[in-house]
Amino acid sequence: MSTPPKLAPSRLPPLPNLIFASRWLQLPLYLGLILAQAVYVFHFWVELVHLIEAAFGNTAALDKLVSSIGYKSHVAVTSLNETIIMLVVLALIDVVMISNLLIMVIVGGYETFVSRMRLESHPDQPEWLSHVNASVLKVKLATAIIGISSIHLLKTFINAENYTDKVLLWQTTIHIAFLLSALAIAATDRLMPHTRRSAAAGEH
Repeated sequence: MSTPPKLAPSRLPPLPNLIFASRWLQLPLYLGLILAQAVYVFHFWVELVHLIEAAFGNTAALDKLVSSIGYKSHVAVTSLNETIIMLVVLALIDVVMISNLLIMVIVGGYETFVSRMRLESHPDQPEWLSHVNASVLKVKLATAIIGISSIHLLKTFINAENYTDKVLLWQTTIHIAFLLSALAIAATDRLMPHTRRSAAAGEH
């Protein structure tokens, strides 16, 4: 049994074609995010090299680490301790999570709003990309932001003696606001398909 021939796409009138083609204006934005990703990769390796150097007794690298994480102590810091290592590792994890967020925005946003990437047969296609849309992308981004906020809050609590109670309170409040926002987005995402199904059932 022969397959029916594919219909050629209809040609759009000039104005709709121009409006639809304007989606390519987003391409420089995604290319800019790729450059931002490269900056994060460079920053990650700089911090990792400083950590390794400090572990071998390099005081200059230790001073740079202490300064970058905002760690303060009543006594002079002459060697790595558990708190500094934990704060540096959390900072590295933070960079990785932000990098994951960038990948989701770049790949998912391009696939959703600009053009199909046609990765269906690619062995490395992300699992979430097969069913990505604007709604799914919002939920995943909200979840990623909560993860990043959690890392920041954990870093603050570990280094709590260097923060005021006001800063601790506001960071906790902002994190709770992120959680509530994500729950609201997820609830809205669940209600919208249900509403459409109910409307369709009512028509029948």
